[in-house]
Amino acid sequence: MQHDFLSAFMVLLIVLDPLGNVPIVLSLLRNTPKERRFLVVTRECAFALVVLLAFMWGGDWLLHVMHLTDASLEIAGGVILFLIAMGMAFPGMGVSFSGPEEEVEPMLVPLAIPMIAGPSSLATVLLLASRQPDRAWTWAGAIALTMVVVWLVLLSASALSRRLGKSGLVALERLMGLLLAAMAVQMLISGLHTAFPSVSG
Repeated sequence: MQHDFLSAFMVLLIVLDPLGNVPIVLSLLRNTPKERRFLVVTRECAFALVVLLAFMWGGDWLLHVMHLTDASLEIAGGVILFLIAMGMAFPGMGVSFSGPEEEVEPMLVPLAIPMIAGPSSLATVLLLASRQPDRAWTWAGAIALTMVVVWLVLLSASALSRRLGKSGLVALERLMGLLLAAMAVQMLISGLHTAFPSVSG
């Protein structure tokens, strides 16, 4: 499954799921003074960006060390994304990375990792880098732009929560889950086609 800048940006935006993280951010920062929330969100997004870029640049080395093929990574990534999508579209199913509520200001964990840069987003950037390593700067740009959008959404968490309401946030979350499920299935199909060309052909 080949990607360009726009498709990579869309996949990353859905996987990072900033709207889905709005209620979590509100909960994590409920005891944080309003004047510090900008700093906290900015810092955590910066941490997540560094982790994602490091994972992308080190992707080829990691695959080589672990003796993993592109097909195995694509299939595994598709499975992970599908589980995440099920959790988004049908709460109570699939996988959720929401940790317990924290009483202190978050530092790296759990907001930057795993809420923003979680297993699904790390698998996605690793997959992009391994499938099309010659477009590393394209993926870096897509990651950076995605993180800017995530940063803006999380900074606007309180306003979005008031404007959309709980039902609106849930509806958007389920729509994103549906789109992510379709992408995950396509990724699985592509991985299986690569792993078993004679069967799929």
